[in-house]
Amino acid sequence: MPTPHLSSFRFVMLAAFGLLNLSGCRRSSFPDVPAGYREYAYISNGGSNTVTVLDLVYLRQDRTLQVGANPTNLAVNPARNEIYVANAQSGTISVIDAEANRVVATISVHRQPYFIAVDPTGHRAYVANYGSNSVSVLDLDRRREVSVAGAGEQPAQAHISPDGRTLVVTNHGSGSVSLFDVTPYDSAKPSSGMAIHLRSTSSGCPGAADTVILPDSSKVFVACSAGHQVMAVGLAAAPGSWAAKQNPSLTTDHMLALLDVGKTPVHLAMKPDGGEIFVSNFDSDSFSEIATWTNEVGGTYSIGNRPVHGIVSRDNSMLWVSNQGADSIGLYSIDDGKLAGSVRTGSGPGALAFSEDEHLLLAADTHSGDVAVVRTAGKQGPALFTILPAGISPNSIAIKAIQEK
Repeated sequence: MPTPHLSSFRFVMLAAFGLLNLSGCRRSSFPDVPAGYREYAYISNGGSNTVTVLDLVYLRQDRTLQVGANPTNLAVNPARNEIYVANAQSGTISVIDAEANRVVATISVHRQPYFIAVDPTGHRAYVANYGSNSVSVLDLDRRREVSVAGAGEQPAQAHISPDGRTLVVTNHGSGSVSLFDVTPYDSAKPSSGMAIHLRSTSSGCPGAADTVILPDSSKVFVACSAGHQVMAVGLAAAPGSWAAKQNPSLTTDHMLALLDVGKTPVHLAMKPDGGEIFVSNFDSDSFSEIATWTNEVGGTYSIGNRPVHGIVSRDNSMLWVSNQGADSIGLYSIDDGKLAGSVRTGSGPGALAFSEDEHLLLAADTHSGDVAVVRTAGKQGPALFTILPAGISPNSIAIKAIQEK
């Protein structure tokens, strides 16, 4: 698969940490939540064909849902209470109703769907089919595949730009990036514009994997995981837009730079303001800092053994990096430009996700099959708060908050 995977085994950490308390009591010393507020974390377990649902208000396991074979990625619908699961081995997408926390539909796609992304309107989704070199377009209202387009070899990820105009697909096998034209959703014509059309392809990015798109939809950055670079590509401006009028050359996609980072860059974490990107370099135990305005690498710094995933706080001040080989999360103060400590987790932390209020950070522990729950702020600073059970080889986390009326 496109990202590094180490051998997985079940290793329960609860008793060792003295944190065996799963009966479920409301979080103490945390911000109060309003009546009727619910918040859940969904964890896909690639080795047990399940999704674990964790209750983040009472900090307990809520239930385990059976999905398709080898779930690899989760996506949240921003407009409705649904979660989507890409099941690589069974070639399907599972639809989870987040209010009832049950699987309500299964959508067939193609071979080895590895990644799913939902558009900003919540009406469509795009699936990178790793085993069939294609991208599926899903109508989420009718819960079915409505279009399919060819991509490069082994597409690993699919991301829709914030403006809804461009679909970016990274092709792991061919070391390229496919850019597709997308017709923005029109509520007056909900069934129109479902097909996507290949606009351009950028090559020269071996092992193309993770990607981030700037908030203004002007650029995409791609981790070339089989090398030591990050590719920057300028995305075509909308015809008639201010940018296109000022510079007609911006109406086409164009390569901007290949930036040297550490070895095996596997994940990109962007500041919410889009000003900087942080690259997790798996084989050099480091992260690199990229300025998105100038397309320059500001520096590469040690962070811990086998970094695989990063996430930046909402206030743009702190970077958290899961170090899979060190069983810890490293902290880097962006404002101060220096390391700010580390937090122990279970074995082999990978995917990271904040709770809605960012008072909790969750890490999926790939080897021990559980989820480390880190308290991000406290009298003694960030610290491990508890560990909750998941399944075999947890690999993705999605958070959904619901306010009952």
